Amino acid sequence: MGEVVNTLKVMPESPEVDLEALKAAITDAMPTDAELHEITEEPIAFGLVALNVVFIVEDGEGGTGPTEDAIIALADVASAEITDSRRLM
Repeated sequence: MGEVVNTLKVMPESPEVDLEALKAAITDAMPTDAELHEITEEPIAFGLVALNVVFIVEDGEGGTGPTEDAIIALADVASAEITDSRRLM
């Protein structure tokens, strides 16, 4: 099987959320079968900043589900959605 690189857009609960602490929590929450590539900030509006989490998983059963579930369960996360998914060659 191949590998798939995914981008997960994570929306914090509010603009007051400590983004550095949230980045650390996301890093710690990554499942063992997912490889974290990078976390970038994306300004949204009115001081709210989303985090784009880029990670790699094997192309197979389960896919991004465990990673999404782990990050959505974190405190201070309002929502998370996959915005991009591409197969690595």
